[in-house]
Amino acid sequence: MYICSDVNRFSMKNSQLYKGSLTTIVMKLLEENGRMYGYEITQKVKEITKGELKITEGALYPALHKLEAEGVLEVEIENVDNRLRKYYKLTEKGTSETINRLAELEEFIKNMQSIVNPKLT
Repeated sequence: MYICSDVNRFSMKNSQLYKGSLTTIVMKLLEENGRMYGYEITQKVKEITKGELKITEGALYPALHKLEAEGVLEVEIENVDNRLRKYYKLTEKGTSETINRLAELEEFIKNMQSIVNPKLT
């Protein structure tokens, strides 16, 4: 998603746009990958965005806990190398909520593209 053609001039690393989309990003990754643990989520986002977006643990874990409390995620705990690891996965409610949020996000991006770069629409 390019909002500005000059990437060097406009970095979105700490953008409020990303912060507001964190739960949707997490839900989309879980939809695609089935289940993931926290560090794995942060690394996948970094990989997909070629380092442009870095999710901190301080932002991720409160979002995961909130989604769990809302019934969107469920947690599975496994012993990995003598350490307990929490895996997160979408519930049935989470799967339908992900579909809804992605549709809303696509519509938002389309509308923003119309405003930011009307020549492309």
